[in-house]
Amino acid sequence: MTDESTRKKRILLRSGKSPFDVDSLERSLHRDVFATNAGNLIFSDAAHKILTTPRTEVVSNGIRTIASEAERINQEYDVFVVPLANAFRPTFEQPLSRMTQLIKKLRIPVVVLGVGAQADLKYDARRLKPMEPTVRQFVTAVLDRSASIGVRGEFTEQYLKDMGFRDVEAIGCPSMFMNGETFTVEKRVESLTSESRISVNGSHSAVRSHGLDAIIRQAHQRYPHLRFIGQNLLEAELLHWRETSHAAGGQTSMPTHPSHPMYREGKVRLYVDPATWISELRAFDFSFGSRIHGNIAALLAGVPSTVLCSDSRTLELCRYFGIPHRKISEVPKNVDPAELYEAADFGDLVNGHKERFLRFTGFMERNGLENAFTHGDGGAAFEAQLAGLTLPPAVRPWIDSDPGTLSGRFSWMHSQMEELSAQNARLRKQLAKKAAPVTVQAGKGKAVWPSAYRQARRVVGRPVRRLLGPE
Repeated sequence: MTDESTRKKRILLRSGKSPFDVDSLERSLHRDVFATNAGNLIFSDAAHKILTTPRTEVVSNGIRTIASEAERINQEYDVFVVPLANAFRPTFEQPLSRMTQLIKKLRIPVVVLGVGAQADLKYDARRLKPMEPTVRQFVTAVLDRSASIGVRGEFTEQYLKDMGFRDVEAIGCPSMFMNGETFTVEKRVESLTSESRISVNGSHSAVRSHGLDAIIRQAHQRYPHLRFIGQNLLEAELLHWRETSHAAGGQTSMPTHPSHPMYREGKVRLYVDPATWISELRAFDFSFGSRIHGNIAALLAGVPSTVLCSDSRTLELCRYFGIPHRKISEVPKNVDPAELYEAADFGDLVNGHKERFLRFTGFMERNGLENAFTHGDGGAAFEAQLAGLTLPPAVRPWIDSDPGTLSGRFSWMHSQMEELSAQNARLRKQLAKKAAPVTVQAGKGKAVWPSAYRQARRVVGRPVRRLLGPE
């Protein structure tokens, strides 16, 4: 019989995958391990590291939100920890509602790390009014199971307090505490030159609505070593397969589109593991763009960064942490990254970090959670385990037909076709028995929509036709 005093606390962590999950690029993209945005893995990996102590076991839930699993979760886990980003936004209302239904059935504590509301740069929350009942139900369900709820910054804190909630704490984002109470970032060169290595990032909305494409285009002309780092699943598909079913993938002004000069020159990357992302950024001199976690990845690598804020979710986080930033609406379209680099001041970020870290860990303690830096080895075992893995490389533009670059793609396609053939055989047997038409997801035994087979054929077939077809 296990002694209750020595039993490890089992923590269920909402995350796309465990940091120690290693898979091929093809499989990772097929599974969408980062839940459409690779930035999600930055803060979920950080939470995993922070929560890992000698007395805890952290398990990823794979982003699954299934209310019927509540009883199993109640029996197997001691706490459900939910790191979130801009969850209070209209396009996330249905997933938020599903999460609420699960939480309402849980008898264990539920701790939310850094949830945010998304509005414009003026912090106008009127667009969120229609979803207020959904937000209210979620926050109420969480506070019934925790001492307080952790939010990203000033805007979200006021947003919830205006709704009548009092147990609200601004704690920022777990990603910034990946290395504990110290934070080191400094300018290694006096100024940027044409030889400087610069990383740029940006969303489709920032490119389309805020003119980021013009800023990137001019930076590309001035800096031969400029690299664009994408984050979305559709960008990953365009890089790896030159094809995506997402409508936004047709935006030719994005460097992740095959027609863009940066794509054709091989100056684009996307990462399915934060460790690889952060490691490769260490070689750069500067990072800028509208992606908050793209720039946080650079900061964690010790690289000076400036965020071009396009909404409240990035603005409040930059203000909370003292990250150099500008409102993208106020940035000239011909701005030189050298100007952003020169103006960037990291004093508040570095000098105020320890106080913010203590505020974050204090929030954790009030909610019954230990942290690796106060109650463990500072993440040493976590980092050692990570260092022992052979993580997949960055996703790169598909711009050549070298056998080495094609073997992984074709091997995965072949395995998919075998799975689909087996699935098709099972379907034929079911039809022969006049059974109800049920489709089974290959290799998992879970019911899916009848179109799954056709969708999979498109995934496999399009890149092959593009490769083998006429120019």
